[in-house]
Amino acid sequence: SQQKIFKAGDTNQDGQLDFEEFMQYLKDHEKKMKLAFKSLDKNNDGKIEASEVVQSLKILGISISEKQAEKILQSIDADGTMTVDWNEWRDHFMFNPATDIEEIVRYWKHSTVLDIGDSLTVPDEFTEEEKKTGQWWKQLLAGGVAGAVSRTGTAPLDRLKVMMQVHGSKSNKMNIASGFKQMLKEGGVRSLWRGNGVNVVKIAPETAIKFWAYEQYKKILTKDDGKLGTVERFVSGSLAGATAQTSIYPMEVLKTRLAVGKTGQYSGMFDCAKKILKREGVKAFYKGYIPNILGIIPYAGIDLAVYELLKSTWLEHYASSSANPGVFVLLGCGTASSTCGQLASYPLALIRTRMQAQASVEGAPQLNMVGLFQRIIATEGLRGLYRGIAPNFMKVLPAVSISYVVYEKMKQNLGIA
Repeated sequence: SQQKIFKAGDTNQDGQLDFEEFMQYLKDHEKKMKLAFKSLDKNNDGKIEASEVVQSLKILGISISEKQAEKILQSIDADGTMTVDWNEWRDHFMFNPATDIEEIVRYWKHSTVLDIGDSLTVPDEFTEEEKKTGQWWKQLLAGGVAGAVSRTGTAPLDRLKVMMQVHGSKSNKMNIASGFKQMLKEGGVRSLWRGNGVNVVKIAPETAIKFWAYEQYKKILTKDDGKLGTVERFVSGSLAGATAQTSIYPMEVLKTRLAVGKTGQYSGMFDCAKKILKREGVKAFYKGYIPNILGIIPYAGIDLAVYELLKSTWLEHYASSSANPGVFVLLGCGTASSTCGQLASYPLALIRTRMQAQASVEGAPQLNMVGLFQRIIATEGLRGLYRGIAPNFMKVLPAVSISYVVYEKMKQNLGIA
């Protein structure tokens, strides 16, 4: 934090913090803190109570209980009165360059930096300040690069998952080892990355559309008082996800077809698209669309619910000295919640992949969603709906770690604090 103060204070960038600069820093900093204090002190009595913290966080879309708000206040409250006056506030934040309540919020915003390859979560929200300073596009760019690197790093597991979803059956007992052996035998090491190109290319349009659509849906759903509740956020997020998925869905189909393709079947993304178009027409590019859209709701709902639960548990039991949980707690909560979301929506994802691949499995009857469900249950039981889930979960940890590290590095390079 001293470095942060130093950086913020050294205005003429000569690497030295002289007295004038320091005074200027304190003045600016105090102004920001005064504004933050005023914005929290709803009833203007010069003190911040727990209920006011709850209210402020609600406006920013985060619901916490009074008890948790008290925890946050306790870490600032010096004289034990359970309210925080201007002096306590100033002393606490003067040398903690967390300039505003949004810093605390930013820790706990369910971050979408973590790219697990299924980006169905709620898009990132940016504060007005981030939009003004242009920080938002840098964050989206950093997130995109992180996603690309992490998807490429875990692509072999992803391809194995798709292979098991499409070809795994009672008679074809494909496990992790035999699946890899089969892929290597059929196409060598390079084939492990088949379909990864499309998977990486689709990050940019998907993120852009999702971000844009989210802002539009939020405008439509905002209540008269300009506040957005958790439900509205969830609905906007899910709709934005659905909008983005709809527009890039043909790329999903291409990714699946390439992943289950045999060596030499397609020379690349465009060749694959041309062949599908010629043989099966435009409709083929929307196969499996319904289970895909249906999967967004259980995934996003459970993801958010579990995240909120873990977050409030942490704040109740472990947030003794500060409201900042640290990287590992946040990554842990994010990973756990999206894993639960995936568990819930996995059968739908499996059906989607099967439908996308159907025509390329020669001679297989073209079933619809319900027909496929019935056939899988009849021939393989419930386990059949979870084929390929092992490699899917094996890729979660490496994917999260890679995307987090790359995201941080990118942020440094782009100069985002």
